[in-house]
Amino acid sequence: MKQALLAWALTMNMQAADLDKQVTHAYAENNGVKIHYATLGSGPLIVMIHGFPDFWYSWRHQMTALAATHQVAALDLRGYNLSDKPKGVENYDMKLLVGDVLAVIKHTGKQKAVIVGHDWGGAIAWSVATAVPQMVERLIVVNLPNPNGLRRELANNPEQQKNSAYARNFQQEDAHTKLTPEALAQWAPEAEREKYLEAFRRSDIEAMLAYYKRNYPREPYKDSTFGVPNAKMPVLLFHGLNDKALLPGALNDTWKWIDAPLTLVTIPNAGHWSHWDAADLVTATMKSWLALPMP
Repeated sequence: MKQALLAWALTMNMQAADLDKQVTHAYAENNGVKIHYATLGSGPLIVMIHGFPDFWYSWRHQMTALAATHQVAALDLRGYNLSDKPKGVENYDMKLLVGDVLAVIKHTGKQKAVIVGHDWGGAIAWSVATAVPQMVERLIVVNLPNPNGLRRELANNPEQQKNSAYARNFQQEDAHTKLTPEALAQWAPEAEREKYLEAFRRSDIEAMLAYYKRNYPREPYKDSTFGVPNAKMPVLLFHGLNDKALLPGALNDTWKWIDAPLTLVTIPNAGHWSHWDAADLVTATMKSWLALPMP
């Protein structure tokens, strides 16, 4: 069994290395803003949404494996890589980001999708799930606790307040002048760094930080919910416990905001990018969970 799993993981890694040659590139449009996505496979739709700083290729470890049973569409968020980069913080409001995801779903010709998100992509995924539940089959989120939990921790947990200093810095007017594509690419694994550097050079750093300026909670933090309905679909939630930006305390009470089965997977030795750090575990869990019957 162990040898079979190792062989499967090796095959997936080799296929991920050739992902650029396998995917088809397409563009959806949301009120004049073009959203690039890379798609692979056929069947029920999975839409994958990356976070900061990243691009569609974030999902390289998962796309090939999931494409065996699904059509996988991994998008570039507006402001990133090959998607449009409208000027103005107001163009990065969460409602517009939700609209970008819906535009991708409609562009594929599907009526609904499994939504997968990491970091800011996770925040958008939670928002899509609660705003348009009829279009979300299931929800998978990587290292982004339910926003209600994050708000609670920001209001009450000094350690989370301290570790969110980076977000407050990103909210400063001139924050984009202090970052470069070269600096952002250092987050990527060394083997992928050149690819990330190229993507970030095509991106707009000011637009990247507009997500924080428009949508991230500001001081004084308040322990309150967004006043939105609970998620109505099954949820698979991953969290790398070495994540320094989003502490695991925000996971507590997640079940209060979901009216469906919740599967929570915590990964002790993974950090913020747990879908990279524990790629084999995350991918295999996604595949098996998607195959489970759900009420």
